[in-house]
Amino acid sequence: MRLGVNIDHVATIRQARLDVYPDLLEAAAECFKAGADGITVHLREDRRHIQDADVKALRRAFPGRHLNLEMAAVDVIADIAVKIKPDEVCLVPENRREVTTEGGLDAAGNAARVKAVVKKLQKAGISVSLFINDSPAQVRAAAGTGAEMIELHTGTYAELSDPKRSGYDRAGAKRELKKLFAAAELGRGLGLQVNAGHGLTYDNTAPFARRTDLFAELNIGHNIIARAVFVGLRRAVAEMKRVIVRRRPA
Repeated sequence: MRLGVNIDHVATIRQARLDVYPDLLEAAAECFKAGADGITVHLREDRRHIQDADVKALRRAFPGRHLNLEMAAVDVIADIAVKIKPDEVCLVPENRREVTTEGGLDAAGNAARVKAVVKKLQKAGISVSLFINDSPAQVRAAAGTGAEMIELHTGTYAELSDPKRSGYDRAGAKRELKKLFAAAELGRGLGLQVNAGHGLTYDNTAPFARRTDLFAELNIGHNIIARAVFVGLRRAVAEMKRVIVRRRPA
C-alpha cells in the first residue's frame, strides 16, 4: 500500500504571507526522504494555495517520483495538466466557499463532462482517478467514464471515528467503514484501482491499511502537516508510513 502525502497546506502557510517560504520543493523532498511514495497537490481554480508554478516545479524537480494532481473537471485546469503531465490526475468537486473538499464528485450526474475530461487527460498519457463517495451508483458511474482509478472519500468516516469531534459516533464509524469496504470491493470487481483519502489521521487509518486486498494507496495531508508543526515534516511522514506498514496483514 502506497502513501501519497498532500502538501497543499505547506503552500497555505506560504500564501498566508504571499511569500516564498516554506519552500514546497523542500517539503516534497522531506516527504520522499521519510518514505512517501508520492506527492499530491490540488490546483484549485481560485489558486488559494497551490499555484501553477508549483506543479511545474514539482514535475521538474522530481521526474522519477509519483506526482498526483487533484483538480476540478474543467478544461482550463485540464489543459494545464496536459502540459505539465503529472503521473496521475484525481478529479474532485470544487466549491469556492468551501474550506476543504466537502464530498465526492458526482460522476453519475455529470457523466458526459467527466468522460470528456478523462479522455483528454488519458490522451496525454495521464492516468485518471475520480474522487467519489461510497455510493455503489457512483462507483459504477466512475467505471463508466473510463477512469482507471477511484479514490473513496473517507471524510464522513473520519468525522465519526474521532473522539475529539462533536460528531463522534463509534457505531456510525463502523457502519461507514463497511460501506467504504463494500464500495472498494465493487470497484475492484469492476477493474478499478481503489485509493482512499480525506480526513485520515494517525488514529483512524489502520482499518484501511489492513485491507491491502482492496486499497492500493492512501492520500493523507492535513493531519501529517499538523503533526509536522511539532515534530518536523520528515518525522511526521515517517510516523504515518509506519502506521500503514505495521497494519499490513502478515
